[in-house]
Amino acid sequence: MCPVRWVRNASLGTQLFVLQMVIVLLAVGGTAGVWAGHTRNQLDSLHQQRALAIAQSVAALPQVRDAFELQNPETVLQPLAMSVQQQTGADYVVIANAEQTRYAHPNTSLIGKKLSTDGTTVLRTGQDWVGTETGTIGTTVRGKTPIRDEYGNVIGLVSVGVLETTVMGQLGGALPPLVWTALAVMLAGLALAALITVRVRRQTFGLEPREIAALLEQREGVLHGVKEGVLALDLGGRVTLVNDAARELLGDVGEDLGQMPVSDRMRDVLGGADPGEDRVVLHGDRVLVLNRTPVSVRGQHRGWVITLRDRTELVRLARELDDTSSATEALRAQAHEFANRMHTVVGLLELGEHEAAISFITRTTRGTYATDLRERVQDPTLAALLLAKSAEAAERGATLVLSEDSHVPEGLLGDPQDAVLVVGNLVANAIDALDGAAGTIEVSVQADSGGLRVRVGDSGPGIAPDLVDEVFREGFTTKAAHSGPRGLGLALTRQACLRRGGWVRVANSEGAVFTALLPAGRGHG
Repeated sequence: MCPVRWVRNASLGTQLFVLQMVIVLLAVGGTAGVWAGHTRNQLDSLHQQRALAIAQSVAALPQVRDAFELQNPETVLQPLAMSVQQQTGADYVVIANAEQTRYAHPNTSLIGKKLSTDGTTVLRTGQDWVGTETGTIGTTVRGKTPIRDEYGNVIGLVSVGVLETTVMGQLGGALPPLVWTALAVMLAGLALAALITVRVRRQTFGLEPREIAALLEQREGVLHGVKEGVLALDLGGRVTLVNDAARELLGDVGEDLGQMPVSDRMRDVLGGADPGEDRVVLHGDRVLVLNRTPVSVRGQHRGWVITLRDRTELVRLARELDDTSSATEALRAQAHEFANRMHTVVGLLELGEHEAAISFITRTTRGTYATDLRERVQDPTLAALLLAKSAEAAERGATLVLSEDSHVPEGLLGDPQDAVLVVGNLVANAIDALDGAAGTIEVSVQADSGGLRVRVGDSGPGIAPDLVDEVFREGFTTKAAHSGPRGLGLALTRQACLRRGGWVRVANSEGAVFTALLPAGRGHG
């Protein structure tokens, strides 16, 4: 298998290990190469300066200048050059005249012949020269210097050199410490790479990149596939995770809790100021149920996960079911009462008490609450609701009275859903305010082309003055700093009125008096 393909198919730990070892090898190899090149340059420079110093010493000898005046200078210069070569350890010492003819050379057969390398620069300029050249004995690091007579004229040159093999031999002698150091660094890199690989495996739970990617994709799929909203906050209140359902319920979430466009009640539940399970909160047109759960990772608290469930439709259906059940119970009670009355009438007729029967029927007809209610509230849905609430109030020891000014023509309400919600919640709140004590609840409902006007008053203790402005906020539960009748029904009532462009208010007048305006035909505001 191709090494590159093998590495690609290897585990994450193996890939990390190989990559780190390649980095270590490149670092060690590069460092060793730089060190060797620098050492080589230093050795070359050192031998060049040494060769030049030897050449300058030879050129300064008086016998060298004197020998140039002899008929055969080589007889003096050759032994001198060989002696200097042996004493200094140079690989060659060459002496030549101004015509570059050799007077001394390690190879005596070359004496009297021209130099193999050009010495014109030294002879013409009279300047020293150092460098590397290849001559008859091989490539050498050499230094050249001019020979001058007593008048300063250049009469020849001295060239001293050291073979490159000698320099390389010295470089090789310096390599073992470098090699051992490089091996030690590689072993240390090997150990550290193995340690990092083990740590990465532990932190990734032994999962490979493709498995991690698959888990991430599955998590994203599950997160955005669930119907409940999911919102995650870190310890600083910053949003770290939000799914599609949460965005649909909350809108633009923002980056942290402080930037969320939510009510104080919602922020209290999200931030933990109002702890508990299944906290019911109103948000826009929705009734949401929130649960806040702490998140711990490896025993350390990391933040919270909040789940949001939309219970708007469920709450509406539950209230409709309650109203229907109440109406059914009221109708059942009235049917039972009507049956008793019919039995009484039949008994009177059988006894021949015709006058008594007529009188009983007249009194019963004139005092029937349902008949009076139906005459004033001609909308059947709203009439059924009031009838049911009347029966509920009676069961709890209270009396529900429909005011004389009540008048709701049939068909004027259109869709009675909001009207039922407003009237039902206000009456239910009034019944709860009496708390089982005997009392009176007065209801006034008036409808015209402008909408429905509702007034519900009770003979209860009323609303505390400091809660008059707070009573409709958020509903269901209160903040720790408040107490009082802040139910979900009142919040839903306010929400329905505002949505239609109306209002709802409360005042104290021998009990609490709620007034509301539900405009007709405004739609959602």
